[in-house]
Parts: sequence; structure tokens; C-alpha cells
Amino acid sequence: MLIANSLRKSNYAEYVLYMWQVEDLIRSAGADIDRLDDYIARLSPEAAQRAEIRQWYANLCTMMQQEGKIKAGHLQINEVAVQHLEDLHQRLLSDISYHYYRQMYERVLPIIVELRAKGARRDETELHTCFDLLYGLLLLRLQHRPISEATTEAAQAVSTLLGQLADYYAKDKVGELKIND
Repeated sequence: MLIANSLRKSNYAEYVLYMWQVEDLIRSAGADIDRLDDYIARLSPEAAQRAEIRQWYANLCTMMQQEGKIKAGHLQINEVAVQHLEDLHQRLLSDISYHYYRQMYERVLPIIVELRAKGARRDETELHTCFDLLYGLLLLRLQHRPISEATTEAAQAVSTLLGQLADYYAKDKVGELKIND
């Protein structure tokens, strides 16, 4: 919860990836809050803070159960987070004054096309495909599996785009971003 709150404010793209990790953690416990107690206890030595963190995880467990996301998929709150970034992404692409962002996007577009040709879901947004790549790479690293140089390079380009988008998102949230819609 503390990490999520911090990331939500500082880097919205990293927040999305973190929340996807939390979903998988909850899935590994069968969305049973009692099975997460040992993990939660390691997060904070302070009892009051632990109780607050446990309640946050319990709420997420309940949401996953209610939304039928225990086996797969993302919570609606996380899909909305991606949609917020997607909306800003489209606004940035439509404003000619953000040509640098457009150039970064154009470098990433062939990667998205290739991922979709290899089986990525075509019904999801391009940004969702980008997040899928980065999250998949994270899982490969956690499993100590080999990662090709091409995948590493693709992930770096995607990460750069999402990092810039997250920066723009933070500026937009405080009214510092001027986009000609």
C-alpha cells in the first residue's frame, strides 16, 4: 500500500506494473487474506501500519473475488489506470508540439506490431501491449530465465516511452501540461 501510494504519485506507469505484481501475489494466495499474513508482517514491524496494509490487501482480495479476477485478468481499478495513461497518450499524439513524444512512439510501434503478430491480444490498447511486455520481462527476470538482446532492447524502448508518458501524466495531474486538444 505504501509503495503503491508513492508510485501513484511519482510514476504512474510503475504504479500500474506494481499493481499487476500485487494482483499476482494475491492470486498466489488464492485471494485469501489470511494466507497473506506472513507476507504483510514482513512489510512493516509496526502493528498499526500492518493493520492498515492488511486492510488494503483484504480490500483487493475482495475486489478480485467480486470481479472474477482470481485466475487471470486485471482489476477494474488497474484497467482504469492504464486507460488514464492511454487517454493522455492519445492527446499527446494529437498535439504537434509533442513531436519528441511522437518520435518515441514511432520507435515503439514496430515492437507493438511484432508482439501482436506473435500472439499478443489485438483487442487491447497499444499501451496495454507495452505494459504486457514490461511485465512479462519482469516475470522472466524473477524466474532467472534468459532474455534475448532483442527483447531487452525492445523493453528499453517501451520503458523510455512509458517513462516519458508517466512524467507527462504527473505534470498533467498538477495542471502543468499544456496540450492543444
